[in-house]
Amino acid sequence: MQTNVIRETNFNFPGQTAYYKGKVRDVYTIDNNLLVMIVSDRISAFDVVLPKAIPFKGQVLNQIAAKFLKATEDILPNWVTAVPDPSVTVGKMCESFKVEMVIRGYLSGHAWREYKEGKRILCGVVMPDGMKENDKFPEPIITPTTKASFGHDEDISREEILAQGIVSEVDYLKLEDYTRKIFQRGTEIAADKGLILVDTKYEFGKVGDEIYLIDEIHTPDSSRYFYNDGYVERQEKGEKQKQLSKEFLREWLIENGFQGKEGQQIPEMTDDLINQISERYIELYEHITGEKFIKSDVSDVIQRVEGNINKAIAQLV
Repeated sequence: MQTNVIRETNFNFPGQTAYYKGKVRDVYTIDNNLLVMIVSDRISAFDVVLPKAIPFKGQVLNQIAAKFLKATEDILPNWVTAVPDPSVTVGKMCESFKVEMVIRGYLSGHAWREYKEGKRILCGVVMPDGMKENDKFPEPIITPTTKASFGHDEDISREEILAQGIVSEVDYLKLEDYTRKIFQRGTEIAADKGLILVDTKYEFGKVGDEIYLIDEIHTPDSSRYFYNDGYVERQEKGEKQKQLSKEFLREWLIENGFQGKEGQQIPEMTDDLINQISERYIELYEHITGEKFIKSDVSDVIQRVEGNINKAIAQLV
């Protein structure tokens, strides 16, 4: 039994009006206007939550997101009100747009898999001929997805979003503009740390007529990073790029016969593997932020989280 991790929570806070359990986050709504987002230590791959949690993973993701949300608040406001615990963010409840804005600076991941099969249009955007995996696009491309409550998100084009009335044209043009500006900022911050921000996704919501940046940004769970050092040489030689993301976990699962398909068994996650994954997340944190990671006290992590949230609610409500 793992006791030093946040595997799941089952709190009942004052004024609690809703509770939602995502793949990685537990979200509590207070008085229908505040969201308490607990970033658990659960880990998912291929849309499946794996059976073991990863110590400090939630803290890593929460603190990276808090840092990058702060670094982009001059571009547009974001949902954050307080970060009362290393693994918790409290903020405004926004009405979220039903699309995720995916932006890609390089031909990697899903875009490359489509390209390799001969497709040259992704989400209505043309990809140039003659590119290799991980080549840089002439300009970053926006390839939105619909937000699925269950299962996989689906690719969708700007034209389909507008035709189906998922987002109004006025708002959608703003989302595209914000997406490009935040990606540019993230790219500059990454470059400063010797990294390349390859691709990422953003989520937006509204309070009244104002658009807010919500959820997390530029974490290794929502973004792909390469090391800048040696990138050009590796591309010229046709070698794999050195990645700073959870791709290493996906690769381990594939090697052990698991890609989330029906009938496949999740391979056994040994203590040694769990510690390795935890160390990789801490390494990601230190590279992306340029700061030393300070492990929080996890001797009674659930009680710590509950106490810190109760204090925050008392101050904010």
